[in-house]
Amino acid sequence: MQLMSEKGAAGGGLRERKKRATRAALSEAAVRLAAEHGAEKVTVEAISAAAGVSVRTFFNYFDSRDEAFVVIDADAGARMRHAVLEAPAHLSPLAALREAMAAELAEAEQQHELWRLHAEVLHASPHLLARGVGAHMAAEADLADAIALRLRGDGDTGGDGPGLYPRLLAAVAGAAVRTSMDHWSAHQEEAAFLDVFHEVFTLLAAGLPAPSA
Repeated sequence: MQLMSEKGAAGGGLRERKKRATRAALSEAAVRLAAEHGAEKVTVEAISAAAGVSVRTFFNYFDSRDEAFVVIDADAGARMRHAVLEAPAHLSPLAALREAMAAELAEAEQQHELWRLHAEVLHASPHLLARGVGAHMAAEADLADAIALRLRGDGDTGGDGPGLYPRLLAAVAGAAVRTSMDHWSAHQEEAAFLDVFHEVFTLLAAGLPAPSA
């Protein structure tokens, strides 16, 4: 039952795709307006107008104005969780997580400007940055739970949570993504983002050997 609900969340029909598109449009409008004017000066009315929807529609997707600034893609976590659980059995936990993340990051180069603006908006506002860190930690915990489920194979993470290895792997993978993004942002002319991403995970899989002199 759990996998069915996750699969539905990760896929969905036309109605679900339209809902995701509306939420994405609202998030993008919020980020772009905040980057231009400052988050504290952006209203729900302005965000809704920029996205071409009503204020009532805005509150169908977000509980508050600030929530629209914090998470660009609210469904990404559910998709990665599902991908980790459904990855081929022969893949190691690290490889399964790498493939799940790579699928989500495939359009990172095309959306780089939006993600850059998003980071600027969060870092310009301490309370938004704190909420962003909280959202990241929640997503990381959910990935750790998925890794634990994959390792156990019985649909139960146990009463004590996912355990040390899944938590460490999820945290390291998150750091690997941030490192990949930072490095690629500074060296876009040298390599494609996914090439940098896969190089980082290759180093992780090898145990982070020191580079030769």
